[in-house]
Amino acid sequence: MWSPATPLRRFVRQQSGTTTIEFAIVITPFLALLFATIETAIVFFAGQTLETAVADSGRLIMTGQAQQKGFDQAAFKNAVCSRIYAMFDCQGGLIVDVRKYTSFSAAQTTKPIDASGNLTGNFAYQPGCPGDIVVVRVMYPWPVYVSLLGFNLSDMAGNKRLLMATSAFRNEPFTTSGSC
Repeated sequence: MWSPATPLRRFVRQQSGTTTIEFAIVITPFLALLFATIETAIVFFAGQTLETAVADSGRLIMTGQAQQKGFDQAAFKNAVCSRIYAMFDCQGGLIVDVRKYTSFSAAQTTKPIDASGNLTGNFAYQPGCPGDIVVVRVMYPWPVYVSLLGFNLSDMAGNKRLLMATSAFRNEPFTTSGSC
């Protein structure tokens, strides 16, 4: 005998789509976690690449090579860019700030981001003379794509993270060919 509940009972007893439904429930958080992990790894790798490039390029200033060759901010930026391979839009996004200070405690090493997430400050190129304390800061606004489940790497406006590498040192006693 047929009743209106018969198709409903048959539907409830049917088990063939259970695996598909369970997979659909589990795959969403799994993929979110996977993509967040991959993006975090890429951001850390890019940051380490930037750190290495700044350490190597900062040596040009510390040893006086940049001063002797007459580097300006663009030439120093090109020296940094030559050490960064395929991860960055070097000419369009890389920001270089080189300043000399009277003491290490006076050196500015913080990220130049205001409360709204925008870059602040005028960036300069002051490589200094022999014995000067110099801080090299190189920054790059890295785009952040994955911001799922409350996990977000961005610290800037426009869903970007400011990658910043800093190198602080005292210039070596190099010889100068003119006024320093």
